[in-house]
Amino acid sequence: MKILTVQDLERIRKTAKEVLALREESNRHTEVQTCGLANGCPHLQVLICGGTGCKASSSAKIAENFKEEISKQQIEDKIDIVTTGCFGFCEKGPIVKIIPDNTFYIQVSPEDVHEIVQEHLIGGRKLDRLLYQDPVSGNHVSDSKHMDFYRKQMRIALRNCGFIDPENIHEYIARNGYQALADCLLKYSREEVIDKIKKSGLRGRGGGGFPTGLKWEFTAKQEADQKYVVCNADEGDPGAFMDRSIMEGDPNSVIEAMAICGYAVGANKGLVYIRAEYPLAIQRLRVAIQQATDMGMLGPCILGSDFSFDIEIRYGAGAFVCGEETALIHSMEGKRGEPTLKPPFPAESGYLGKPTNVNNVETLANIPIILTKGPEWFASIGTEKSKGTKVFALAGKINNVGLIEVPMGTTLREVIYEIGGGIKNGKKFKAVQTGGPSGGCLTEKHLDTPIDFDNLLAAGSMMGSGGMIVMDEDDCMVSVARFYLDFTVEESCGKCTPCRIGNKRLLETLNKITEGKGTEKDLQQLAVLGRQIKDTALCGLGQTSPNPVLSTLDNFYDEYLEHVRDHTCRAKQCKALLTYTINPEICIGCTLCARNCPADAITGFPRKPHIILPEKCIKCGMCMARCKFHAISVC
Repeated sequence: MKILTVQDLERIRKTAKEVLALREESNRHTEVQTCGLANGCPHLQVLICGGTGCKASSSAKIAENFKEEISKQQIEDKIDIVTTGCFGFCEKGPIVKIIPDNTFYIQVSPEDVHEIVQEHLIGGRKLDRLLYQDPVSGNHVSDSKHMDFYRKQMRIALRNCGFIDPENIHEYIARNGYQALADCLLKYSREEVIDKIKKSGLRGRGGGGFPTGLKWEFTAKQEADQKYVVCNADEGDPGAFMDRSIMEGDPNSVIEAMAICGYAVGANKGLVYIRAEYPLAIQRLRVAIQQATDMGMLGPCILGSDFSFDIEIRYGAGAFVCGEETALIHSMEGKRGEPTLKPPFPAESGYLGKPTNVNNVETLANIPIILTKGPEWFASIGTEKSKGTKVFALAGKINNVGLIEVPMGTTLREVIYEIGGGIKNGKKFKAVQTGGPSGGCLTEKHLDTPIDFDNLLAAGSMMGSGGMIVMDEDDCMVSVARFYLDFTVEESCGKCTPCRIGNKRLLETLNKITEGKGTEKDLQQLAVLGRQIKDTALCGLGQTSPNPVLSTLDNFYDEYLEHVRDHTCRAKQCKALLTYTINPEICIGCTLCARNCPADAITGFPRKPHIILPEKCIKCGMCMARCKFHAISVC
């Protein structure tokens, strides 16, 4: 295999930059006249979101239709069709972006392609019906830079997602890809690389927030004949898709970072542990590894140095506990995915008993740009103890669901009401769960809290890997706590008693409360048992599992009291506490409700008011859904 030199890399970069020139130019300018072949634009590019969300909404068919349409028009030499990673604005997908005028089309369907080609690409006329409409002004916005969703974002880990073809290594190289690796191998010692990462202030983005440079230093100091670098891509939080989107949209950034880490800690072998439920991420990662190997960016004597590095992919079966690094390592070794007591830490004894450095995907995605732009640049972003940016998967009862990246220190209010566009259907904000099942529910009083590791912990939640689920007035916080705890109980490895038994007792108590059988003593038991589990569980999963219960007890104690004292659920989510009644003054006896009741719980004569038999009612809500006269209510 030919060994690539630095001169070869620079030659490839120069050539690849010409391909990206249109995109780079349009990225710098926001006001560009609509471009089409008819009004003198010599070349255009069509960027189509190829992330999992948009692919599920036929973005692959959209790309296919574009290729067929420009072929019919015989303009293939003037228009490039590029499938990218996720643009982030998942609520409005599938997304198609036209370069160089930066026109951002939303909710595009395969049937729209013909019109886009005829009107925009050829005729130079934008299609207003496919543009984003500002909810305040009502004006159409064609450039994403002018959308509230993107205005306060700062894309560092996501810098290439939605911009390059993730299956074309040349486009990654054109964006200064592998420059950081080249600089490390030819300019910096291993100690200098680690020192730069330490100076940047980068902390692990997988949940714990441990300083990345220190973790690398611990591994580097170990004496061993073999060391390993592991990428933790086992993203298991409900509603989280940050790591998946980075691997789908910019896999080479992870590969380059793993190689840099390998050089810094003295490892020549890398392993990516990824859940098998991520087929698109796996496919693009495999393509990127093969292309990097063929080009000489992986393998022996990289860039003519004495450093060699290879990467393998290992598949996980979707166990949440395997996001914990010792459980992950055991799973890769073919053992049961259970955590072990630390110390020893993986840096001392990890995969196959050898020193092992474990970082998650988002952490690694920051490494190359820190080294190319400098640790001082990265450290200037964020807060005093939380540097840089954080990627969040914004989901739930919010207008702009999507993948966002904001500087540390951005407030929850800015994320929810400016980037997220506020609560759906004009409902009232109630809570936001950060940190997934291990996090906590924050309320209106926390909206002006700057988002960073320490502030979220102080508020009773945590950063976690970056899931952020917004809830409105229709959500029952007792049921929310039960949902997360049910997930944790299901995912517990069962190794330690506090997690295996304690969480099961917590869940049983929550079930009892939502069924109208709870007492105030049960609330005391929840608090005491939750704190005991936090103090005694073996791993991070068990230690943080009571957080949703404890945070909702702290912030929504009145709701718990209503469940146990009054046997009511103000959000009307706990079925056992609901009572369906028919208003005799409105009911005309059409019998529609009775005919659709699966439990035969409604009785009455035609043209006479009906009644619901409480002892037979299963609280399914079918009667209310079928009644045309709104005669049925629930309380």
